[in-house]
Amino acid sequence: MPRTRQTAAFALITVAALSLTACGSGDPAASPAGAGPATGGKIPATDVVSSVKKDEAAAKLLPAEVRASGTLSLASSVGAPPGAFYREDGRTLAGADIDFADAVAKKLGLKLKREVASFEAILPALGSGKYDLGTGNFGVTDERRRTIDFVTYINDGQGFAVRDDSGLKKVTDLTQLCGLTVGTGAGTTFEATLEENRHRCADTGRKAYEVRTYADQAAVWISLQQGRSDVLMSTINGLRYAVAQQEGLRFLSEFKRLDVGFAFRKGTPLAPAFRAAVNALKEDGTYDRILKKWGTGESAIESSQISPPEIR
Repeated sequence: MPRTRQTAAFALITVAALSLTACGSGDPAASPAGAGPATGGKIPATDVVSSVKKDEAAAKLLPAEVRASGTLSLASSVGAPPGAFYREDGRTLAGADIDFADAVAKKLGLKLKREVASFEAILPALGSGKYDLGTGNFGVTDERRRTIDFVTYINDGQGFAVRDDSGLKKVTDLTQLCGLTVGTGAGTTFEATLEENRHRCADTGRKAYEVRTYADQAAVWISLQQGRSDVLMSTINGLRYAVAQQEGLRFLSEFKRLDVGFAFRKGTPLAPAFRAAVNALKEDGTYDRILKKWGTGESAIESSQISPPEIR
């Protein structure tokens, strides 16, 4: 593919869909999203939600006032397929996060008042009571668990991607990046992880890797395509999706796995009902159908948990 067409394609992927939403705002570890559903940019349209039936046992776990109102306010971070993104019309939301939230709401007999919000704004807004819950591929870290409750529904994590001409084969330790330029999203846990560990190169007498951050996600990928970055760090599933869409790129390796969950203010009474609803989706097969739709089978969890310890 000619360089100009490659650059345009990268921009289309990232502007239309790809954002490093899984891991934001300075936590020490990453969060998640999922392997790409299909090559060529085709977006799955299978309806996996409308047939979901209310689970009375799960719904009874909701606080009485929530059952009476029948609604919850949801803040959604939107950007990356297959997690959450806008379809071609620029208005309709799609993605695994959207399907999971809608399916859980149906299990609980609730309607969601969804509002799109920036990734970095959602967790503080939960604490202030602006929203009842949030989605955005939020990885469950010990740091976040101090102020936020989670109900897990998938598993993802940190990974790397490179151009096909890269000599890197796998990254199991960040010192393998010494002397290279690493591109990532500004304000993400990827940036935090890289910055916190950069001194390790100098500690072993090697040149430190350079971290280049970009607020515009199209720029992250174009930096790799044009050679300004040697390697990209992002979500495992988001990277797999992106490289499936483009020639000349390859997914390098996983680095760290994390559980991902619905986010709530600390001490929320909603968590038991949401956990029961996710597990009910697993029992009736909806859970697997959502994963199959978005090509994220490797992100399946055995059962939903409330704020489990960070995966080490």
